Amino acid sequence: VEARTAAPLVPLGIFRNRAVTAANAGILLCGCSSFGMWFFMTVYAQNVLGYTPLQAGLALVPSSLAVLLGSKAAPRLMPFTGSRGLAVAGILVAAAGFAWQSTLSADGSFAGTILGPGILMMGGIGLATTPLAALATSGAAPGDAGLVSGLVNTSRTMGGAIGLAVLSTVAAAATPLADGHGEPGPAALVVGYAMAFRVSAAVLLVAAVLMLLWLPRPAGAGRKERAALPA
Repeated sequence: VEARTAAPLVPLGIFRNRAVTAANAGILLCGCSSFGMWFFMTVYAQNVLGYTPLQAGLALVPSSLAVLLGSKAAPRLMPFTGSRGLAVAGILVAAAGFAWQSTLSADGSFAGTILGPGILMMGGIGLATTPLAALATSGAAPGDAGLVSGLVNTSRTMGGAIGLAVLSTVAAAATPLADGHGEPGPAALVVGYAMAFRVSAAVLLVAAVLMLLWLPRPAGAGRKERAALPA
């Protein structure tokens, strides 16, 4: 429809811009993993560790703060690491957190199966998404800045929706039933949750490689990217 419309809302030519396309792909893949993290951490805390809904919510507060701290630290780190370097580093930190989380057990502790992995996962995502958004915006023409900002937000939420659907299917398929029948117990649920976190880690590793190879690093990009960041 957009290709045939005289005044399209999203001119498809915007995707010929390498920075815009690569950055949106990275944000979509990060969303695929990060949105699913909140779901699986919550159900793990309640269905396996026996937390109440309130306790599960409070247990994830440090992870929420890690996202904020990562996103706030990113603009200060970008002048030293470059946007591409920081995006890749953040994705790798998040992948390490997801890999750690995939070692969860039915009798896991708060520090080892929620706090530590959660801070790495969400801190890494916070570090990665800010430079990716800056790369996308700085790579577009001034008149396309609003369009690109909308695409960034759309990529994040679409990635989350797709990722949660896929990861839920993966977890369900990997969860063994008790004697082949009935509802799975906590130990069986852990198997499915662990598989979802392993797949998330693999998705982020793929994202890191793609960003390293695909994201452009033009001369003078650092100044444009910093100028594109909100005050």
